[in-house]
Amino acid sequence: MFTGLVEEGGRVAAVAPGERGARLEIAARTVLEGLEVGDSVAVNGACLTAVEVGAGGFAVDAVAETLRRTALGALAPGDRVNLERPMRLGDRLDGHLVQGHVDGVGTVRAVRPEGESAVLEVAAPPELLRYVVEKGSIAVDGVSLTVAGRLADAFTVALIPHTMSVTTLGPQALGRAVNLEVDVVAKYVESLAAPYAPPAGEVP
Repeated sequence: MFTGLVEEGGRVAAVAPGERGARLEIAARTVLEGLEVGDSVAVNGACLTAVEVGAGGFAVDAVAETLRRTALGALAPGDRVNLERPMRLGDRLDGHLVQGHVDGVGTVRAVRPEGESAVLEVAAPPELLRYVVEKGSIAVDGVSLTVAGRLADAFTVALIPHTMSVTTLGPQALGRAVNLEVDVVAKYVESLAAPYAPPAGEVP
């Protein structure tokens, strides 16, 4: 489980495609503290397992399913990535509950400056937008953000200067595919309520 508070901006050092996915080598410093082979780490919001840990970085394997469901397959050497280690029991939950299980991919279609801050507009598929509500939580490339507004085919989030300086989000994200994870609470509520919902077209 993660919080969506990025600890470090790492860099993709190498990408090695394979028959069943790809191995990503990531240069990092902060998240290496206490990181061991077999530990989880969130890379742009996707929970992956460290398969190698060295003095200057670590490596993870992204299987075919991960590449299909996320934007990790578009990463290339030199790209910056958001990194976060899992939260520990007893830690403060400053962001929101983020599983690291990417629900789908959106596209940053607008970045509107507002003073030193900015508003990011992210186009998202309808099957994810159903869970997006104004002032609710959403993770964009692993960053915990508050939904500022909901559009027919997109949503907006406000970025403070700190977020733009320590994450991959900001003007440089325009046109880029981003990993999206909606609020897990909304998905559980829908699943639990589904058996009690009236059939389609029937007025309760």
